[in-house]
Amino acid sequence: MSLIERLSGLAVGHLSSQRVATLRGHYHTLRTRLHPIIRAVNGTFDAALLREDLEARLPKEFEILMVHSSLNHMLPMYVGSPLELLHELMAFCGPDRTLAMPAFYFGEAGGDVVGAYRDRPLFDVRRIPSQMGIVTELFRRGKGVRQSLHPTHRVAALGPLAADLTAGHERAASTFGVGTPFDFMATHETVVLGLGKPFEVLTQVHHAEALLGDRFPVPSDEISVPITVRDEKGIDRPFTLQVRRFKRERDMWRLPQLMGPGRLKSWTFHRVPMFSAKAGEVTADLVAAAGQGRTLYVR
Repeated sequence: MSLIERLSGLAVGHLSSQRVATLRGHYHTLRTRLHPIIRAVNGTFDAALLREDLEARLPKEFEILMVHSSLNHMLPMYVGSPLELLHELMAFCGPDRTLAMPAFYFGEAGGDVVGAYRDRPLFDVRRIPSQMGIVTELFRRGKGVRQSLHPTHRVAALGPLAADLTAGHERAASTFGVGTPFDFMATHETVVLGLGKPFEVLTQVHHAEALLGDRFPVPSDEISVPITVRDEKGIDRPFTLQVRRFKRERDMWRLPQLMGPGRLKSWTFHRVPMFSAKAGEVTADLVAAAGQGRTLYVR
């Protein structure tokens, strides 16, 4: 975790949301003024150069590429546009592989999703935007892109496995378990890639928790929220959102200790954080660790 991320976490935990927003505004203003110096120190790259780096680092054989991205954290070293980045990722996958991205939504302020859906119990898959960055929003709106029908952890996908990957999410018994995109990715050759983000955002970790259910060695509560989900054809159907909240704090920085050697890879490209891991290995390693009483949660 970088110093800025640590300070941001402390601010969120101890200051009002208005004060945090003000401080972040000052930080971004200062960073923008320092862009020429930051670029001089770290160098710059465009989408094509990033693709070359990915081709050298990622496995040659995979079926699905699940991309978590933050364009803001790639700046100012990245000098291309969001659309250029998206096009290079699509070209990298080509016609024979499937590109997937999170299109998650956690309420208007990105915070209390339970409160948000209690106030307005409707999820319209066509109109509710992704809160996972501009690249994911551009992607989910793209021609031929499929979206899973889930009000918080929707996944968007394009390619030969897109329909199967996204199908049935609204019928699954949990958000991350059997019958969800996360289960599908774990049972196929899936590379999870982070661009501009460390592995702290690796949502695949929740698949292991969902598979183990009550056998997962960390106590939790579950909140149920009845809502309506509206699919891409405008058809409404009832849905019960299940939100599982663990009673201990999660520390994602323990993940390398719980996974096998070399299975979680982290690096920087022009000082931009990157990571990759295979979805199936993330799930398998965390299930095995939980069986030994070891988890991402702090006692």
